[in-house]
Amino acid sequence: MSTAFAESPATPRTPDASPLVTARGVPFHRLVRVELRKMIDTRAGMWMLGVMAAASLLVVAAILIWGNAADLTYVDFLGLATLPMAILLPILGVMAATAEWSQRTGLVTFTLEPRRGRVVAAKVLAAILLGLVVIAAGVAAAAIGAAIGGGGVGNPTAAILGGMLLSLLLYTVQGLAFGFLFLNTPIAIVSVLALPTLWGILGSMIPALDRIAGWLDLERTLQPLTAGDIAGEGWLRLLTAVAVWIGLPLAVGTYRVLTREVK
Repeated sequence: MSTAFAESPATPRTPDASPLVTARGVPFHRLVRVELRKMIDTRAGMWMLGVMAAASLLVVAAILIWGNAADLTYVDFLGLATLPMAILLPILGVMAATAEWSQRTGLVTFTLEPRRGRVVAAKVLAAILLGLVVIAAGVAAAAIGAAIGGGGVGNPTAAILGGMLLSLLLYTVQGLAFGFLFLNTPIAIVSVLALPTLWGILGSMIPALDRIAGWLDLERTLQPLTAGDIAGEGWLRLLTAVAVWIGLPLAVGTYRVLTREVK
């Protein structure tokens, strides 16, 4: 028999690994964009944004109609216009954190992006970006109110503006932290609004807790920041309160998101 027709020994073919090597996950900017859309496209999200904008406008309008607006500076208007946001921005953060678990879309989200840590990071960044837009609307409403009231916009210090901005963003991240911690929208909303308030009341009423509350009351430690005169020990007090009321829930909540079974 001719060797030309002899069969060469079969060589096992190895699967081409290039698709696995070159395959990329969902780009992070796309995850952030998707999280922003989920926060805006839902009926609850649209209502929440509308309520926050309307609340700031109503506060400014009420001051112009019934208050002594001429005696108020731009900083006063800004503090009053952003006051509702300190309550509503944490709720916005909770809704962003619990979307997969309250609307039962977690299976789809974590199938498309199995790396849950990236989803958590995208939610945090998306909530901060949306919070900045809402805060900018409040800043504009305060400027319009101050101009109409006759007090003038003036020249507020960067420390005051930066302190107000940072405090509102911290409230937003606190809502995210409690949302990740409980993974249940109603429980997280009640907890993020009631627990810090209850602790603040106890700290002010019970003398034995007053010294501890000076370090662990987030609202109290944020007051020097929003006033623009925080320094030295004030930063230590703020960092301690942030670690307890934001850092700890965020760490535990992130662990829960990374390890909880999706049904």
